[in-house]
Amino acid sequence: MPLSLPDAVRALNAGGIIIYPTETFFGIGCRADSEEALLRVFQIKRRPLGKPLPLILGSQTQLALAVSVPDALAGDVEDLVRFWPGPLTLLLPAKDGLPAPLTAGTGVIAVRMSPHPVAQALAKQCGFPVVSTSANVSERPPVTSAAALDPDLLAALDPRRDGVIDLPPAPSGAQASTIVRPLGGRRLELCRKGAFSALRLRETGFTLSC
Repeated sequence: MPLSLPDAVRALNAGGIIIYPTETFFGIGCRADSEEALLRVFQIKRRPLGKPLPLILGSQTQLALAVSVPDALAGDVEDLVRFWPGPLTLLLPAKDGLPAPLTAGTGVIAVRMSPHPVAQALAKQCGFPVVSTSANVSERPPVTSAAALDPDLLAALDPRRDGVIDLPPAPSGAQASTIVRPLGGRRLELCRKGAFSALRLRETGFTLSC
């Protein structure tokens, strides 16, 4: 049986793993400060440990829980987060003390504030950013409905502490978020083209490079 939002939040705070809808596909995640749960996400997805995991924030104020923004980037980041919630992911220096598997040794972490109300509420109500990676076994396609979730993925969940939340709106299957890395001085590295228009960034005064 699918979990209610309060039950999903309790599960996250108890170290559980939750499958949940995002604006594009169903995601799977846990609290970003639970190393045990993080390692289980890698195991359940059969995802190589060398691949970092992105995060969803419940509010702009949660940014400080996940990243350490250098003074040289502070003004640019302040302007970029005004586009949240939305399909814009920022690559920023990770905050000290986060579990090492999150960044896979890169020192940076991908963060966004999802426009999907369920994804956003999970992070906001559990009080910490939540891992957001597609709810599929690695190399298999992501899905837009709970009914299409991979049986192998579901079988790997622990029914005593994990679960699925399936509340509307349904994921759209649309283009993934745009990923940029602030470089300072209104310069951005465009790491992945996506649903957020590069033109909007240029209109705000940013220069983009690949």
